[in-house]
Amino acid sequence: MDRVLVIGGTLFIGQALVARLLERGDDVTILHRGRHNPFAGRAREIHCDRNDTAAVAKAVKGGYDLVFDNVYDWQRGTTGGQVLAAAAACGDNLRRYVFVSSCAAYGDGLDRDEDAPLAPPDCPDIYCRNKADSERALLGLYAEQGVPTATLRPPFVYGPRNPFYREAFFWDRLTAGRPILVPGDGSRLMHFVFVRDLVEAALLATQTPVAAGRAYNVAHVRPVRQDDFVRMLGEAAGIEPDLRYIPRETAHELGGQVFQPPYYFGQYFDMPPITLDVTRAREELGFEPVSLADGLRQTWQWYSGSDGTLRNWPDFSFDDIALAALA
Repeated sequence: MDRVLVIGGTLFIGQALVARLLERGDDVTILHRGRHNPFAGRAREIHCDRNDTAAVAKAVKGGYDLVFDNVYDWQRGTTGGQVLAAAAACGDNLRRYVFVSSCAAYGDGLDRDEDAPLAPPDCPDIYCRNKADSERALLGLYAEQGVPTATLRPPFVYGPRNPFYREAFFWDRLTAGRPILVPGDGSRLMHFVFVRDLVEAALLATQTPVAAGRAYNVAHVRPVRQDDFVRMLGEAAGIEPDLRYIPRETAHELGGQVFQPPYYFGQYFDMPPITLDVTRAREELGFEPVSLADGLRQTWQWYSGSDGTLRNWPDFSFDDIALAALA
């Protein structure tokens, strides 16, 4: 049984990770700043602001075998210095510090492998910059002091309990018999990883000696076109989608948004593509993701059977405006 600290264990990736750790019998502590602990009575907890470097450094000195750092402050950002402070404070018992980064650390590009350059320190996108800076800090900590860090670079993460309005955005429309807007000609590539596969990759990174000081892309083996992704969502639900292609310029002119409502293609989903080569994770970690179709089927089972507490009340008003403009 390992003593494990999970920094951020009450939301999407964190919940899936903590559930898996408890399932295998680990002694788990969750560090979070929220009021709700879904694992009350099963996991210990430390209330702490992830960006408070002194408080986090104090918390991680508890002699943990494994630390999983998978939370990012979307309002204020989480910097490389804040991540470094946590990892540097871990004690001698530490076997692995696993940091969930993002493919955004590359900044851009297709078919990126782990040797591709990361976004520069002056990158204008704060999220890309913070993730890249955090990775440089952690991998440098291993090179200079031998602290056994490892970083994971997932693309879009999906699965049960996704708090972002993504898969549910499309299923809300499919189940209501609504057309689905697809930007451009639908050919923009998207890359995904199933949340449970990301959790397994994190565990594999703790069990594989070579993973110390390494970064790993973790994703499905191949990306998918936007319109094919919608078709796969429909297949998982047993509903044939009615696709309506809309020029991006038109969607934006009508008021459609990527980062905030009204979304025209799900939250954050219409972004310049970053796709990944997952060869290293497969060869070094033994990482083998489920198929995208299987992952979407499992997610649909949750969506169709859930109580809806994580879902927005569907608002189709922008869709109607866009469809009228296309008529």
